Amino acid sequence: MSADGEGADEAGWDVEPEDEIASVVEALGHQQRRWREAAGLSAPEFGEAIGYGEDLVRKVERGARIPRPEYLDAADRVLGAGGFISAMKEEMAKARYPKKVRELAKLEERAVEVASYGNHNLHGLLQTKEYMRALFESRQPAYSSDQVERGVAARMARQEIFERSPAPDLIFVQEEVTLRRPIGGRMILRAQLERLLEVGRLPNVTLQVMPTNCEEHAGIEGGRIQLLKFGDGAAVGRSEGEFNGRPVSDPKQLRILELRYGMIRAQALTPRGSLAFIEQLWGET
Repeated sequence: MSADGEGADEAGWDVEPEDEIASVVEALGHQQRRWREAAGLSAPEFGEAIGYGEDLVRKVERGARIPRPEYLDAADRVLGAGGFISAMKEEMAKARYPKKVRELAKLEERAVEVASYGNHNLHGLLQTKEYMRALFESRQPAYSSDQVERGVAARMARQEIFERSPAPDLIFVQEEVTLRRPIGGRMILRAQLERLLEVGRLPNVTLQVMPTNCEEHAGIEGGRIQLLKFGDGAAVGRSEGEFNGRPVSDPKQLRILELRYGMIRAQALTPRGSLAFIEQLWGET
């Protein structure tokens, strides 16, 4: 990417000032400035040497911009930092995700069981990259391209949960409408259904469909549900229709969500029947 290129200032993500991660980004910026000044380079000269604009360099140095990995590698190489700057890639990767996404990802990393019910969109752990992008791009008021890419990257990173060992138990109940709505168009939906069939056959995943023609529905007024259980016996739950949508860990409140979720699962199609249903939809798409 050239310093004169149209996208020269796009190699990163803006920092939310109220986010506690801002101090980590500021610390990186201060270190870069010290290395740059020690190398006898002005901000414009440094920007030209690494292939980025002066404006981006100054934003990084004052902690206003989270640099991408390729920026950090270029800075480390030009400044002769011996890997010191490149070593910050992991911290910057975490910093680029919105705070609420980081908090959710931390919970999912600890969980031995993740259970969810989705009534509007597919759960983020189930979504393909193209489906995610189409979802973010359909939001109103519209997201900027930076916000879209940041959201997609954060959601994709959470899917590393499928590669964990030991693998957590993942249970998903999805409303039929979430499987039929052609977010992004027919081909994106078709690829998304293929992904559901792939994930639904994993030994640690249970995928169920709540059919629209079901006469009884325990979650009809409750909205989405998320339940996470941890190895020490603790748990946390959240529902849009209970407790003002706040995460709860009180045993009495959790029992309400667990009872409702258990009823929803009982009323939904069986896992085998759900996969057959998704396969039928895929054939029709």
